[in-house]
Amino acid sequence: MLRVVLTVIQVFSAFAIIGLVLLQRGKGAEAGAGFGAGASGTVFGARGASTALSRATAIFAAVFMINSLLLAYTGTKQAAPQSILDQAATSAPKAPAGAAKTPAAPATVPAPAPAPSPVAPAPAAPEGTAPPK
Repeated sequence: MLRVVLTVIQVFSAFAIIGLVLLQRGKGAEAGAGFGAGASGTVFGARGASTALSRATAIFAAVFMINSLLLAYTGTKQAAPQSILDQAATSAPKAPAGAAKTPAAPATVPAPAPAPSPVAPAPAAPEGTAPPK
């Protein structure tokens, strides 16, 4: 939310600086006074708009610079992105508050399987009889 507000202020101050600079007269404006351009300075008084516009431009420039520093500072304070596995490791399932804790069973090694006993061959059937099915 803070980043959005700072970005809006940044854009507004940038447009204000652009507008104020375009409204100001350039250094060579006095040369045009002899050709009829001198009447435009009377709108803002005897000193013209130079003091008011230049002061407003300086204020918006300061706001722009301070806002740029704040945006850079908030941009570096972002938390490192976490994967789903990182989040799963930190949020282990928790037992309810009233559940009794049971001690863990000791780890046991399964007993090895008994060795197969040698199988004796079946006795041979006498001659002339069919083998059993």
